[in-house]
Amino acid sequence: MNFYIQQSIHINFIKIGGITNSSVLQIGSAGIIKPAAYLYNTGGYTKPAPAAIKPGSVTAGQPSPELLAPAVPLQAPVR
Repeated sequence: MNFYIQQSIHINFIKIGGITNSSVLQIGSAGIIKPAAYLYNTGGYTKPAPAAIKPGSVTAGQPSPELLAPAVPLQAPVR
């Protein structure tokens, strides 16, 4: 049995809390959604990444550089 569905969808606002590699965001109806996740080493890396710097750590008496400036440029306040 075949179903034919005609839809008209209007989205005024959508807030998505989080998306990961295997997430599926479905709006409306669909037949079968087959999950798939493909991971490739496109950079040709052969060893693990270096250890991450813990925010707020102190090295040689100086605060870590990531705390000296915002990670994203901030816009000045507008009136």
